Order: sequence, then C-alpha cells, then structure tokens
Amino acid sequence: MTLDLARHWPGVVGMALLGALVAAGSLMFRADIPFATLEAKYANGQSRFMDLPGAIRVHYRDQGLRGGPAIVMIHGYSASLDAWEPWVARLGGRYRIVTLDLPGHGLTRAPSDYTLSLQRYAQLVDAVAMTLGLRPYVVVGNSMGGGVAFTLALNRPDRVRALILVDSIGLPAASDGKPTPFIFKMLATPVGKMVLKVLDTRRWAVEGLKSAYVDPALVTPALIDRYVELSLAPGHRSILLNGDNNAESPVTADTFKAIKAPTLVMHGDVDAIIPVASGRALAAAIPAARFIHYPEVGHVPMEQIPDRSARDLDDFIQGLKSDPSQGPP
Repeated sequence: MTLDLARHWPGVVGMALLGALVAAGSLMFRADIPFATLEAKYANGQSRFMDLPGAIRVHYRDQGLRGGPAIVMIHGYSASLDAWEPWVARLGGRYRIVTLDLPGHGLTRAPSDYTLSLQRYAQLVDAVAMTLGLRPYVVVGNSMGGGVAFTLALNRPDRVRALILVDSIGLPAASDGKPTPFIFKMLATPVGKMVLKVLDTRRWAVEGLKSAYVDPALVTPALIDRYVELSLAPGHRSILLNGDNNAESPVTADTFKAIKAPTLVMHGDVDAIIPVASGRALAAAIPAARFIHYPEVGHVPMEQIPDRSARDLDDFIQGLKSDPSQGPP
C-alpha cells in the first residue's frame, strides 16, 4: 500500500515528535545507546525475545489469561509496546494479550538496512503470532500499527478474528489547513533525512508528545526519556528514516472492501496527527465497521482514557460470535 511518509506515517508521538528519533535539544550528534543498556532499563519481568529469520530479535510480552481469547496489539511509528500497558492492565484478566516492538522500535533488534514497510511488518507480526500458537487472534493497531493490522487482515483473513483500528492511518481526510510540520518537510528530502539521523531535538519530542497525548500531565519526564532513548538503539534511526513507499500497493477506499473481519474503528476527536475525519472515512470504507469517537481525546485513547477505551474494546470483542477454537468470546 503506497504511503507518503510525510502524510501517513506519523506514529504515536505525532507529527512534530519525529524529532524523538534522535534526542535532546541542539545540533549535537547523539551516539547509539547499546541494547544491553536499554534492556536493563526498559525490559521487565514479562519481556521475552524471539529470534526470527533475517537476524531479527523481537522483543514481546505475552500477558494476561493464558487460555483466554488472543489479542495482538501493534504500536505506532516511533513508539513501543509500552503504549499498550494501560490496556493490558485492564483486560489481562479476560484475554491473552501479546504486544511486541516492531523492527526499528523499542528493544527489537534488526539490521540497520532493514526496510520498513507495512507488508514486512504484517508478515513479522503474523510470524510471532503463529510461533506462539495464536489461531485465530484479534489484531489491534494504533496509528501506523493500524496500517500493519489492516494489512494483516487483508493478507491473512483466515487468521484474523477481528480488527480494531485506533487512530489509524488509512484514508487521509482533506487538509485541515494546518501547516506541514518542519520535521515532515525534512523527511521529504534526502538531505533532511540525513540531518535527522544526527539532529538532537528533545524539544521537538516534548512538543510532539504533548500534541499526541493532549493532556500535558501524561507527558512525564519518564515518558519523554523512553521515547528519546529507545529511538537511539543501534540501527533504529536508519530503519525509521528509510521506509519503502514503493514496496506497497496503492490504498483506496476500495482496498478496504475486502476486509472480512468484524472491525471496530476508534478515534480521538482532537487528534492533531490523524484527523478524526480520516477515522470516519476508514470506518465507512470497511464493511459493517463500527465507529467510536472520543471527545477531547487525542492520538492515543488507550493511554489518555484507558478505562473507557478498554471497556469499549471489551464490549466489542464480547459481542463477537463465539469461536470454538478460542473458547467463549
């Protein structure tokens, strides 16, 4: 699916937050942070690692009710599996929840020449799910992770029990008149990308996070440090700045007519990264999709309003027809 990075791949941290790819406030070069250092700080007792072909070592967590219906959750661009912890805490008593870091993100290791694309990510997510014996599973994606999720639903309808898209990429709405952020203008040129690999921009990261989360109280020093430091893992900057638009086939409204899985589209009304009109258009394009919007909520409902959004997800899954292979819904 053809995706223009400057329009469609803003992740959890938002348009301006792409500065978090490199870190702190001046034009000083920032070296990589070794994975061992990052794992000591950001892995926890639930962290597991899976080796896959292509020298990829996936960081994932398999939490919740072991015998419960399976849910796989996919984070957005420049984010990590930590974005889903509020939902894991609220839904783990009823579901088996697998979260993972995509290549170029979090604690997952991949060669620096790994080419980021929705197709490659979808194949990797399914490989993790199959290795863990999840058949079928509900797939959830936020922002770019929504693109990975619907790509997976299109590619492997036999394996996706239901699809949940949270402030997802997909069908861009008409421009809202806001100026293109400087960071995205830089992404549009080879020179800009080269500069972004060394530019030190914590201030942009903070501004972008506040835009994504809406509630400034959620943008804590620990949150900022996590985004900035994980972006400095070896190889991550190269992967995040070298997405392959040409590896995807074109996306139109007709693309989504082929989705067979029951679908829930969730979207914050004041999302400054992917406008709510895009969420409405996406829901309208997917057969029988249900749409929920959240007033005064931004790009990350699972973190900004975890109680309400987790309850809506639970209600949707509980409303699915029972699948004998997964037990009761």
